[in-house]
Amino acid sequence: MSRIVLFENIHASAKEVFTAAGFDDVVTHTGALSGPALLEALQGAEVVGIRSRTQLDQDVLSRLSELRAIGCFCIGTNQVDLETAALQGVPVFNAPFSNTRSVAEMVLGEAILLLRRIPEKNARVHEGFWDKTAEGAYEARGKTLGIIGYGNIGTQVGILAEALGMRVLYHDIDTKLPLGNAHATTSLKKFLGQADVVTLHVPGGRETANLIDAEAIAAMRPGSILINASRGTVVDITALHRALKSGHLSGAAIDVFPTEPKSRDEALDSPLRGMHNVILTPHIGGSTQESQENIGREVAEKLKLYLNSGTTKGAVNFPEISYHEQAGTARVIHVHQNVPGAMGALSNLMGEFGLNIVSQQLQTRGKIGYAITDVDGEVTEEVIEGLRHHPITIRCDRV
Repeated sequence: MSRIVLFENIHASAKEVFTAAGFDDVVTHTGALSGPALLEALQGAEVVGIRSRTQLDQDVLSRLSELRAIGCFCIGTNQVDLETAALQGVPVFNAPFSNTRSVAEMVLGEAILLLRRIPEKNARVHEGFWDKTAEGAYEARGKTLGIIGYGNIGTQVGILAEALGMRVLYHDIDTKLPLGNAHATTSLKKFLGQADVVTLHVPGGRETANLIDAEAIAAMRPGSILINASRGTVVDITALHRALKSGHLSGAAIDVFPTEPKSRDEALDSPLRGMHNVILTPHIGGSTQESQENIGREVAEKLKLYLNSGTTKGAVNFPEISYHEQAGTARVIHVHQNVPGAMGALSNLMGEFGLNIVSQQLQTRGKIGYAITDVDGEVTEEVIEGLRHHPITIRCDRV
C-alpha cells in the first residue's frame, strides 16, 4: 500500500479522501521541513503533498526513488522542480480553481477599504486620534477596476466588482472572452492610466518579473491603488514605496513578497511596513476554511485517481490521460523516453511476458511518453521488474 506524506498542515479533507479509498499509511506534518529532516520524513514515500513552503528541488527529488506522484495543495507549483519530476516519471498535481473565490473576495474587500482610507483611519483611532473627515474617501461604485491577468481569479474579481457597480477593464497577453461588461485593453500603459484600482493576477517567472516597475507605476493614475495577490516578484517594492511616499499612489495591498519569512516567528523585511495606507497580509489570499477544504479534496482526488487508475488529467508537468475503466485483468502504467520505437518495444516486451494487450492509451510531452495499458494475463513483480529494466523505461508500475 502506498505511503503518503503530507506537509504544512494540509486540510483534513485530503486524508479523508485517501482513507476512504483504502490508503491507510498517511503521515501528516504540521509545518514545512528542509534539508536532512525533509529527506528523513520522505523515506519510503510514494506520494508527497505540500503547500508553498516545502521545496522539492532537483537534489531532493533525485533521492526519492520510490516517489510516484506529488500534490501541490495550492495554485502555484514553483516550489517543485517540474522538469526533474517529469524526467523521473513523477506527475505533479495542483488545485488551480479551488481558492479563486477566496482570493477574489479578499481583493475586493481590500479595494473597498483602501478607497475609503479605512486602514489609515483605523490606525489613527488606535493611536488616539478622532480624524472624522470624508477627505480622500470614495465609494467603489463608479470607479474603474483594472485587472492584469484575466484568468480564473481575474474573471471572478471582475464579476464581483461589477456587482459593486465598478467599471472593469482587463489586460492579458492572451485573447480572453470578457465576462459581464468587462472590456479588454491592448496597451498596458494606457490601461494603467485609466484604472482607479489595479489588481494583479499573473503567474510568476521571468516573463512577469517586475512587471509593475517604476515606469509602470508612473503610468498609473495619480491617487490610484495597487493590489498584488499574485506573485511577489511581479512588483518592484522599492518603486512602489517611493510612489506611496510621494503620494502618487494613495494606497496598496500586498499579500505576496519577493522574499517571504520562513516561519510565523520571522518578521517581514519590507520598506512598506508601518505605512498606514498599505495593507500587508502574510500570503493568505486563498487561505479560508472553505478554500483549504476544497483544495485538500481536489488534489487528493487527483492523486487517488492516479494511484488507482494511472489517470494524469490535471497534471502540470506530465502527458495528460483521462480516466477510463480498466478493460483487462490488469493495468500497467509505463513512463518512457519519447523516442521512435518506444511503443513497439513496450508491446514486444509485454508479448514476451505472455500479456495480451486489450486497451492502450498513449500521450507524449517533451522528452517523455506515458502509456496506460490494460492487459489480460498475470502481471507479476517479475514482469514489472522486466519492464523497468528495459533501456526505454523511466518508470513502470502496476495499478
